[in-house]
Amino acid sequence: MAGNDMHTHDLIVIGSGPGGYRAAVLGKLRGLDVGIVEKAAWGGTCLNRGCVPKKDWHHTARLVAASKDAEKRGLQGALTGNLDQAWQHQHDVVGNIRDSYLDYFRRSGVHAWHGMARFIDTNTIEVGNERLHARHFIIATGSHALVPDNFPLAAGRILTTDDLFDNPPPAGRRIAIVGSGVVGTEFAFILSQLGCSILWLSNSEPLSHSGYSDAALQLLEQALETCDIQRLPRPEKVTVEDDGVRLEFDGDRVEKVDWVLLGTGRMPHTEGLDLAAAGVETGPRGFIKINPMRRTSAKNIFAIGDVANPRMTANHAMADADLAIANIIQPNSRLMEFDAVPELVYSAIELGRIGMNEDEAIDAGFEPATGFAAFETNPRAMGQDESEGFVRLIADMDSGQLLGAEVIGSEAGEIIHTIASQIGNDDALHRMAHAFYNHPARTEEIRNAIETLAAKWGLKEQVFGE
Repeated sequence: MAGNDMHTHDLIVIGSGPGGYRAAVLGKLRGLDVGIVEKAAWGGTCLNRGCVPKKDWHHTARLVAASKDAEKRGLQGALTGNLDQAWQHQHDVVGNIRDSYLDYFRRSGVHAWHGMARFIDTNTIEVGNERLHARHFIIATGSHALVPDNFPLAAGRILTTDDLFDNPPPAGRRIAIVGSGVVGTEFAFILSQLGCSILWLSNSEPLSHSGYSDAALQLLEQALETCDIQRLPRPEKVTVEDDGVRLEFDGDRVEKVDWVLLGTGRMPHTEGLDLAAAGVETGPRGFIKINPMRRTSAKNIFAIGDVANPRMTANHAMADADLAIANIIQPNSRLMEFDAVPELVYSAIELGRIGMNEDEAIDAGFEPATGFAAFETNPRAMGQDESEGFVRLIADMDSGQLLGAEVIGSEAGEIIHTIASQIGNDDALHRMAHAFYNHPARTEEIRNAIETLAAKWGLKEQVFGE
């Protein structure tokens, strides 16, 4: 789909991932004349080879895992995972969503171009043989997989997660997964439930560099222990052979796998944009330099998502999009609030967090108080046979200000939004304590955690007005 008009648009977005798509749609809804450019598959990494297909697989993996204890619920037989069929299912889902993206662009009047964008100057880009002009640009070109030097990519043998979703899985189901961050932690569980034998290669514990509490990471470890995953440090030598990949470890240990999946992080993607022509600067790690309003060194050009935000999540990309549009329409009107964006991990147990943890709260000059409520006595969780996990709130002991929260367990990715909607309000705890909740529901533990916090730390006046 292409727009042939050569007038100057109010805004052109480069990249159609969650941040770019959100920016284009929101800009159009706010009355801007908007265009969007995408050089690859519409929807970017998140839709085509990231959070959308991965969550499709996670749901399948959870069904398989839950079926192992289904007999006591009166259900006969256990499910087994099939990676090839699971791949086809996510492929179909992604295709349907991608079609809806393009359909929405058509109906909303967002002009769309398919091709590589290159800056000519601060108000002009070139896409193929066409030059497009805009008063403002938003760069949302995302990221690409980071490939360690000792794991050279090899078709069907050493893959990035991009490769895995772009093409059907290679033959063989003995798989090595590299990396202990979010991607490695998620795929280790998911693929272990989809008929694969997993060798997890990492020199550190899962999510050890994250902001999750020790209690959360302990529950994660316990959940992963049920998945029959073998764990080893990264190998000293990696050799691609005709029938698989040979991994050599310190101490003369050798393992053979069919293929290797890299979950070793991502790098901002700016190749081919010719940012210098527009006066857009990048930092030493390759991220585009931006201020808290997401503006680059060129005052009419903004950058959002993975290309500029080191947190590199779809959640942050979409939050960035909201800020960029707000500051285009009303300059200097909104600053980024990192603590207001939830972070999630979908593995053998769901982990969600928002705001500060206790160490960060202390560093910021607060005196943290905590409120805790476990799902182990929650009627809804017990009825689902998924009572692992908890809600944990962090507040300032003096003011009662809500500083952060963790939700660990089933449906954490949904429950965290109730808390996220209140982050930043001075009376957040008061509002949530006085809300009415469905029963039985996991979300009730938010109220229970607040009541525990108020009683334990003498915050009844701040929370209840007493």
